[in-house]
Amino acid sequence: MRRTAARAGRVTHAGPDGVETAAGAEGAGQAPPQAGDRTPGAAAAPGGQQPLRQEPLRTEFPFQLPRGYVDESGTVHRDGTMRLSTARDELVPLRDVRVQENPAYLSVVLLGRVITRLGTLPMVHDGIVENMFASDLAYLQDFYRQINAEGHTRAAVRCPHCSEPFEVELGGSRLGES
Repeated sequence: MRRTAARAGRVTHAGPDGVETAAGAEGAGQAPPQAGDRTPGAAAAPGGQQPLRQEPLRTEFPFQLPRGYVDESGTVHRDGTMRLSTARDELVPLRDVRVQENPAYLSVVLLGRVITRLGTLPMVHDGIVENMFASDLAYLQDFYRQINAEGHTRAAVRCPHCSEPFEVELGGSRLGES
């Protein structure tokens, strides 16, 4: 590739086919990428292909409860945030006496650890979760599975009668049972 100086700080690039293109300081009219060019700071992918840009890891996810948690003063809290669960989040509740006596309590303790915000409440803990309506608890259990499974609980299938493709939910385990 040959570069020649041009007027007003512009540079022209001559490609292997001899066609020149201009590139200005502002980036307008930049030359098409040539073989061996890479995005600055990007590592080469296997096979010499351009690496895919990865989205930043999301660790918190907003939700809205179907009914809402009603606090002592009668305020309804529906909007909240749940963070991704860690291995510690799933292991610590197993030592809780309430969970040892009643394994169904695992989801209450686990959700109390991963819900980071609920309405205007200053803090969310398992005592709040155990006083939620059953429909809200079921919603949060499903939401927990969705964000922590990263989409691995759905499978693409085809209808045996019409061959139309669709997805089915495979997740049916309780919270904390990976």
